[in-house]
Amino acid sequence: MRMRSVFSHTAQAVAEGALIALLVVGLAAGTTFAGKGGGKPGGGGSTSGSTIAVQMVVDLNVDSAPNWDDQVTFAVSTTATDKPWVKLDCYQAGTWVSTSTAGFFPAYPWAPNFTLASGGWTGGAADCTATLYKVTSNGRSSTLATLSFHVNP
Repeated sequence: MRMRSVFSHTAQAVAEGALIALLVVGLAAGTTFAGKGGGKPGGGGSTSGSTIAVQMVVDLNVDSAPNWDDQVTFAVSTTATDKPWVKLDCYQAGTWVSTSTAGFFPAYPWAPNFTLASGGWTGGAADCTATLYKVTSNGRSSTLATLSFHVNP
């Protein structure tokens, strides 16, 4: 029984290490994004009691709206999990140009900030979707809320 617990813990540690490695690679590649419907920060999306809203971190042109190369984070609220995650996907003219994921819980080791640019998104406007989700006990994700928004050029 003790041996089983050690193997279970080891498997969890390996899975967490792999997830962190993927996040580091994503961050190093410069992929990120965010925003809000209508082009102004602060709006939010909600489903089943969970909410997500964009917040500006770095506003390069000081217009209070998400623009290419700005940096954003999200205000999240949920009672569905104590370890919520946000995944951002951005598209230009229907072509996927950016993706990134961050944890929104105290043990997450990095600031959950997203730069609205990537190697595949070198300028211009985009339409983005932020998905607030939880990871279930079987390793699958369950969507809690979504937020679609436009990023100005």
